[in-house]
Amino acid sequence: MIKRVLQNTFSLLNVDHVKLTHKWDYRNVISPYYRIYYIDDGAGEISDQVNFLKLEPGYLYIIPSFTLCSLSCSSHLSQYFVQFFEESADGVSLFARSRVVSKIKATQLDIDLFKHLLEINPGRGINRSDDPKIYEKNIYYKEYQELNNRQNLASYIETQGILLQLMGRFLKSQQHLAQGIQHAPSKIAETIGHILVNLHQELSVTALAARINQHPDYFSRQFKIFTGERPVNYILGKRIERAQYLLATSKLAYSEIAAQTGFDTLSYFSKSFKKITGMSPRTYKKQIYIVGFTL
Repeated sequence: MIKRVLQNTFSLLNVDHVKLTHKWDYRNVISPYYRIYYIDDGAGEISDQVNFLKLEPGYLYIIPSFTLCSLSCSSHLSQYFVQFFEESADGVSLFARSRVVSKIKATQLDIDLFKHLLEINPGRGINRSDDPKIYEKNIYYKEYQELNNRQNLASYIETQGILLQLMGRFLKSQQHLAQGIQHAPSKIAETIGHILVNLHQELSVTALAARINQHPDYFSRQFKIFTGERPVNYILGKRIERAQYLLATSKLAYSEIAAQTGFDTLSYFSKSFKKITGMSPRTYKKQIYIVGFTL
């Protein structure tokens, strides 16, 4: 019997039920974690570079990680929300082919799942003070990971299960994106893992192809078939994603982040980061400070 092993797990950041006002107004936000909302009252707007969606009661919304988006509320908005990091053993995100905001009709089960997620994860909201400079400045991923580590096994497993069910709801609505997609052969899957572990090293197409005894041109074509990108573009994208993660979750200097993500110089890092995200590392870091782990 062939066993199918799920490669993706999640690290919970925040979950809460909040009532928002017109102050909830953020433009060009990009974060290394997922957001899922369930709206139970009021109205708002959410958009990325492709879609513009109305936030309305009775619907679920998702913002995949590393998706540039804008959020706003003109009057009032009541929502359940959950934010979490995705961790993938093979380096392939569940939404790698669809990093866009999307919307589906909520079911009673979805609502019950959100309520239970909040029940088994008390005190995981964002606000710790009325002053954003206080509660946003000191929020770091390690603190939330420690909360996850201290969670009892039953609640941890339930949390993983609920996040998987909510993610599955959105994946089900996008199944057409997976039509015709084949599973990557073992050599390509292994190469992806090698890339993700060694982003700080030189990763030439010639060297990657030699590792698996393939001609560079053949390797590059096969890599694109199963990832949608040539190796050079894929590696650059993963380096920038890792840099975004480090900017959001650490106090490392820009030069240290550049070195840890495989850029020879700070100027090349900055140029590449702006090319991919549309903003400089400094602007992105400033956004993270101002917005924090925003809803």
